[in-house]
Amino acid sequence: MTDAKQQHKVYEEILMEINRIIKEEGLKPGDRLPSERELSERLQVGRSSVREALRSLELLGLITTRRGEGTFLQHYRQNQLINIIGSYILKDFKTRRDLVEMRKLLEIDAVRLACERAGERHFAEMEKIINQAEQKMKEGGIAAEEDYLFHRAICRSSRNSVLHRIWVPVVEYSKSTREESLSRAGRPEIAIMEHRDILNAIRERNEAKAVSNMLRHLENSIL
Repeated sequence: MTDAKQQHKVYEEILMEINRIIKEEGLKPGDRLPSERELSERLQVGRSSVREALRSLELLGLITTRRGEGTFLQHYRQNQLINIIGSYILKDFKTRRDLVEMRKLLEIDAVRLACERAGERHFAEMEKIINQAEQKMKEGGIAAEEDYLFHRAICRSSRNSVLHRIWVPVVEYSKSTREESLSRAGRPEIAIMEHRDILNAIRERNEAKAVSNMLRHLENSIL
């Protein structure tokens, strides 16, 4: 095996071992990873190899290093790989159209299930997000994050974990188009009203109305 192949194999094994440590120790976003020296000792590899592996994870936004404090896990939504892939796939018109179509399919089914399964805690979460969006808009900001959180709350209220897991990357890849849409004059105010209409229909357990409101909202959100 050539030196280059050996180095690549060691690098991959270190990444897999770091992932194993994260799982075994139940580390979550915000938790501190073992130090570079500790990882080197535990994995029986050179510190330079560990440093390279950690640097690649940091470049992808999966971890962050704080000087004097250590290395910490980042939330998956900080993962730059999603943004990088998204910037490429959205250049293709058909792929962009397919993403929009897939999001519609997922969110229509999510809102149907929400009408059956959403509880008071889900309603409270959606209401809170809408209020936060209104406040951000009053302060002159764009409530792109709140828009994401509102739709995520609906998916979570469907109580279907597989649907939610499929929905996340679909929406993440289209992050830039969501921000562009909310930058249009008058769109933020309308989007908030549409969110309220969707929430009210879910509260009423009115599936037909909730689906209609969601379809209208998604159509209006397309650039």
